[in-house]
Amino acid sequence: MKNKKYLKKLELLAPAGSLDKMKTALAFGADAVYLGIPDFSLRVRINNFDMKQIQEALEYCHQQKKKIYVTANIFAHNRHLPELKKYIHDLKKMGVDAIIAADPGVISVIKKVWPNCEIHLSTQANCTNWQAAKFWYEQGVKRVVLGREVTLSEIREIKKKVPKLELEYFIHGAMCMAYSGRCFLSKHFVDRSGNLGDCVQPCRWKYDSQVSINDYELKISDEKRSNSFLEVVEEKHGSYILNSKDLMLLDYLGELIEAGVTSFKIEGRAKSAYYQAMVAGIYREALDLFLDKQQGATKKIGQMKKDLEKKIVNRGFTSGFLLGGKADEDSINTHQQIDWEFCGQKHSANSASDMSASSSKKISGKFLSEIKVHNVIKQGDEVEVVMPFYTIRKIKIKKMYELNGEEVKEAHGGQDKRILLETNFAIPEWTVLRRKLLNNPDSRNK
Repeated sequence: MKNKKYLKKLELLAPAGSLDKMKTALAFGADAVYLGIPDFSLRVRINNFDMKQIQEALEYCHQQKKKIYVTANIFAHNRHLPELKKYIHDLKKMGVDAIIAADPGVISVIKKVWPNCEIHLSTQANCTNWQAAKFWYEQGVKRVVLGREVTLSEIREIKKKVPKLELEYFIHGAMCMAYSGRCFLSKHFVDRSGNLGDCVQPCRWKYDSQVSINDYELKISDEKRSNSFLEVVEEKHGSYILNSKDLMLLDYLGELIEAGVTSFKIEGRAKSAYYQAMVAGIYREALDLFLDKQQGATKKIGQMKKDLEKKIVNRGFTSGFLLGGKADEDSINTHQQIDWEFCGQKHSANSASDMSASSSKKISGKFLSEIKVHNVIKQGDEVEVVMPFYTIRKIKIKKMYELNGEEVKEAHGGQDKRILLETNFAIPEWTVLRRKLLNNPDSRNK
């Protein structure tokens, strides 16, 4: 394979649950982001975007020469259609780079309101064969986000049969134990529909079980809702609802590129800025290492895998369905315990005070950086400073200050708490800080 052939075509696509998370992902190497407002997105909760913020996000992305894709991927009901037209019209006026949709009716509305719109077919449409891919291409869809159930050999065949169609594939993030994410558990238990973006993730709950042998039936009840029962039937392909391990395809980027994938998608709009930095930074570095065939690439990728496994909360990792098997489950824990904690992120100065205004400047041989505190930071802590494109420096915190210049010994996260951190080097904006914890606590750095 000639690497240069693919260099300009490959895209690292990151989620954006807020403007700050979006900017973090871009700083760490994402080429494009996807986002949406709660009404038409599969992320209702932990989603801060409205139309004004989409406009702001669009301007920022285009200034960075990056792309922005907006979601309209709910399974719409009649009540959604009147507002949908206005939504598409507003996105057309803004000039977003593409709209992601799954419902044929929604796609029909997009084509009527914005005939020249670039349409990406959502993974929710569960496109898993070349005939379906060809059908959507003939309907004017430029890119298909393949279902997670599609194998590597199937990707190759789809690309061979429909060569002009762009293929996007998930490479990292949470796996939903339902076919292409079409899950009804949340609606069943608490009347909040995952197919309208309001999933409460009941597949992660702890359950008491009542087992009967007949036809592999399993009856489960939520520990918090003892009167709620769900009958689950396991068939030859397995059960689709338990706690799936997270997807990680760091080892298979080369195979995916050769199979015809050009957009590599990260899941996680509800995850933290730390998650965005870690995952975008690692996959950006891995893609670049692969394309450039840099010496020692295998060793570097191996270390980055360890960072994903040990320095950010996860549910264990699986290669999903890529190689023809089924996604692995973790039926014991909801997530893996880790030894590291996200403790802060570098932000621009947000105060008019003299100290804060100097937070990016060198003073008396030292640099002051304004840090948004996410978990406790203490004087004497040894932390890792993870800078854009996944460059890491280790430091021991010697001095930190309130924004008014008062020296402090420790700072706690919450309520947009910010401090000034003294270092011997300049810290770029959107850099994240992490520190190692003792006794392997149950950390939640999602």
